[in-house]
Order: sequence, then structure tokens, then C-alpha cells
Amino acid sequence: MRRLGKKGRDGVAAPRRSGGGTLVTLAGFFIVSAMLRFGVAAADAFSATETHEGPAEKAAACTTDGDALALFEEVKTREARVAEREKRAEDRDRALTLASTTIDDKLKTLEEAEAKLAATLAIADKAADKDVASLIAVYEKMKPKDAARLFEQMPPEFAAGFLSGMRPDSAAAVMAGLDPEKAYSISVVLAGRNARAPKS
Repeated sequence: MRRLGKKGRDGVAAPRRSGGGTLVTLAGFFIVSAMLRFGVAAADAFSATETHEGPAEKAAACTTDGDALALFEEVKTREARVAEREKRAEDRDRALTLASTTIDDKLKTLEEAEAKLAATLAIADKAADKDVASLIAVYEKMKPKDAARLFEQMPPEFAAGFLSGMRPDSAAAVMAGLDPEKAYSISVVLAGRNARAPKS
């Protein structure tokens, strides 16, 4: 509602000047403008603080990155050393396994050869025993004097081996036909064998 001023000469009220309202409006514009500028400056300052680091912060960041890189390199070096040790250990294990297998194979071959040799020796011993038994049978069938001449030519140990396998009466007849010194040597060998023989 428009206010009316003082009445003029003609009795009509003149409108009141609104100069004070204009000042208030301008002051409001200045205040809003100042607030907007202050807000923009504060936002720029905050953004600068968030996005731009100073020299100290940059140095700290570089130091941290350098420490992390050095630590990473040290870890890589240690991992390489551990991997090399594991490889050497695996190589040693393979070599030991191969050597163990080779030794086992050689032992098996040696045991087989030893078994074959034992079998061959057993056959040879049986053949020798058979041959000795055949010779003893021949000596027993010979005349004691003829057998005694053969026994005179034998070493005492050899002659004692044949006489020990002969029947006692045949052995006694051969011993009676021997030279006394030869008969004594053969008797010593036989006595020694009997002394070493197990009693039970």
C-alpha cells in the first residue's frame, strides 16, 4: 500500500521518495557478493590444501616410496637366495636318491653273484668229497704195503685227510707200512684235527 506524503497545494497527497530502500538493496547486493567471494576463496584454499603438497610432504612421500622400493628389492633378493638353496637341496636329494639306487642295485648284483659262487662252491665241495670218497675206496682196496708207498709221497696233512676217511682197520694197516717218522707226522695232524673238533 503506497504511503502518501504531505498534501500539496491542490489537496492531493504527493508520493514519498524511496531513496532509503535503494540503499538497503545495494547493501544487500554487496553483502551477498562478499559472501560469494569469501566462499570461492575458502573453497580454493581447501582444494589447494587437499591436492597440493608442500616440499616437506613431498619429501616424506619420496622417502616412503624409496623405503618401500628398497624393502621390495631386499625381499626379492632373499626370495632368490631361498629359491637357489631349495634348488641345490633338490639337486642333492636327486643325487643321493640316484646314488642310493645305484648302491642298492650293485648290492643286489653282488648278493646274486655271492649266491651263485656259494652254489658253485657247494657243487665243487660235493664233487671233491665224491672224488675223495672214491680215492679212499680205492686205497682201502689196495694192499696195505702198496698204499703205504703212495702215502709216503704225500704231505702229512694230505695223507691224514685220506686216512681219516678210511675204515680204522684199513688205516691201521697202511700206517703200519709207513716209515715211523712219516707215521708220527700223520698222527700229529690227525690228533690236532681231533683236538679242534667240537666235542658236542
